[in-house]
Amino acid sequence: MAEVIWTEPALSDLDAIADYIALENPAAASELVRRVFEHVDQLTAHPESGSKPLELKRSRYRQIIEPPCRIFYRYDGKNVYVLHVMRSERLLRKNRLVSRSRNKKI
Repeated sequence: MAEVIWTEPALSDLDAIADYIALENPAAASELVRRVFEHVDQLTAHPESGSKPLELKRSRYRQIIEPPCRIFYRYDGKNVYVLHVMRSERLLRKNRLVSRSRNKKI
């Protein structure tokens, strides 16, 4: 089984999304965070179950979708590193994943 490791930037991303939603509906924000963590926890048993992002063909990154979020991660054969969480309607900037991966040396 893989170990899931959340990076600080990914946690900050999720926190910012939840804060924005909480302005209108705190219960919905809490529910979203719960669903995201539950979905990510499934990666311990199925780390390669995420799809390859269309924007990042032939990359080592994967994503899972928990509407309205996309959760980007990398699996190294032992650990799942959650690198970035973003709203699904936004465009992914590849440099965000690359810089986060390099900063953590993962």
